Amino acid sequence: MSEPTGTVLDKSSPPPPAPEAGTKERRRFWSSRRVPAGLLALLVLVIAGAFLYDIAAVRADRPAMSWRRELSTQLAERPLDDTWVLVGAGVATALGLWLLLLALTPGLRRLLPMHRTHPDVRAGLHRDAAAMVLRDRAMEVAGVQSVRVRVRRRRAEVRAVSHFRELDHVRDDLDVVLADAVRGLGLARPPALSVRVRRPGRKG
Repeated sequence: MSEPTGTVLDKSSPPPPAPEAGTKERRRFWSSRRVPAGLLALLVLVIAGAFLYDIAAVRADRPAMSWRRELSTQLAERPLDDTWVLVGAGVATALGLWLLLLALTPGLRRLLPMHRTHPDVRAGLHRDAAAMVLRDRAMEVAGVQSVRVRVRRRRAEVRAVSHFRELDHVRDDLDVVLADAVRGLGLARPPALSVRVRRPGRKG
């Protein structure tokens, strides 16, 4: 008996078995973060250059620049609970925490580490490329009309629409095909598969 339109079958499966991988192989790639580093270096250069120029001018018996005199006056006279002092402290704290976060986290979350075939070479696969491979393989299954794939670090979510065949048969075929496709990606930490199949006309 055919299933009624709108029926949805959902199945989550553990990641397919993969060769043993060492800790170093599974580590994420670290981002060089050139833009934040460049902006910070430029900011430090401008501020340090302005102060050094003013200090050199004072040493040469010239008056200090008005902005530094004003800054010194404001820092000396404004109380610690002043609104602008609190705002400046909050901005400086947020900026410092952001820089610490960038320094302590690897970044490049969309790049998945792959198995090493050579000890001196590391390879990675972009999540969009992995999703494209899984989507193409899923479209080869009979009965699949459309597929949406979202690959995360530890899970690959597959949402398929089947316009004919029994949904459980389509889902079983997708499980087999996609498990083989995940193994073929060569990832150091293969993502677990979450496969969901539905009929056209119902969102899920």
